[in-house]
Amino acid sequence: MSEATVSAGGSEPRRALVVLAPGPLTTVQDLGRRRHSHLGVGRSGAADRGALRLANRLLANPEDAACLEVTLGGLKVRATGDLLVALTGAPCPATVTDAEGRTRGIGHASVERLPDGATLRLGVPSRGLRTYLAVRGGVDVPEVLGSRATDLLSGLGPERPAPGSVLPVGPAPAEFPVADLAPVPGPGSGVLTLGVMPGPRHDWFRPGALAALCAEPYEVTAHSDRVGMRLRGPRLERTREGELPSEGMVPGALQVPPSGQPTLFLADHPVTGGYPVIAVLHDADVDRAAQARPGQRVRFRVTGAGRPTGPGRP
Repeated sequence: MSEATVSAGGSEPRRALVVLAPGPLTTVQDLGRRRHSHLGVGRSGAADRGALRLANRLLANPEDAACLEVTLGGLKVRATGDLLVALTGAPCPATVTDAEGRTRGIGHASVERLPDGATLRLGVPSRGLRTYLAVRGGVDVPEVLGSRATDLLSGLGPERPAPGSVLPVGPAPAEFPVADLAPVPGPGSGVLTLGVMPGPRHDWFRPGALAALCAEPYEVTAHSDRVGMRLRGPRLERTREGELPSEGMVPGALQVPPSGQPTLFLADHPVTGGYPVIAVLHDADVDRAAQARPGQRVRFRVTGAGRPTGPGRP
């Protein structure tokens, strides 16, 4: 996705974001691929769907318009054409330097102007993990199976932005933004409490295993990404040997390998798995879990309300 290959006729699009530095991990995301689970294609999409929706609402975009998901900051982009942008999710220091070299800070969860030739830089978030950069008109890269989301596990979707990538911006929607600021709370930095329901294979574990899961916090390890979050804490003991035939997985599934240390599946999770699932997060808490940083602790709490947990649900 270099300037020479993305732009038609070798010139930059009329409106675009030119990537100068992608940071540790930046991907294009929308709300993912729906209704393809029966083909073995996962949904993928934004890890924090609420943050992506909020960024798009601020700009009067359709809620599933493609944005940039930025992990731990470090993104640097230049505007081609005058743009309106919004940042949501993990709050981070953000500055805009115009074509004359003047620099100003911009707000979080607010509508901001990015003039032609200006450069936007994102620092490391003070809390949380993933920041969303939306642009009015959406990131207009080609769709794959009806979505512009990058699935890091399957490789579907646009390539990860690299220095020199040009990301076209789509036409501005007919509606205009009706608010310039959304005073919403950001991700927490302390122990994160997540609601779960017993999973479809909780009976594979010793009595009291579900209570053990909720008794002490688990630490988010550095071996975590958009596929899943590996946790370190109380070991969950099984009563059965062997493994399951592969069965469907969902975001928020807490799958337990033979080590007894659970893995929490996130946006790019595999569509099937053979390890037993002891519990499943409530859907709203999957977004909150996606903002947990390595080293942060999470605590689980069993509650009864939420989505069904049967294997194979899309």
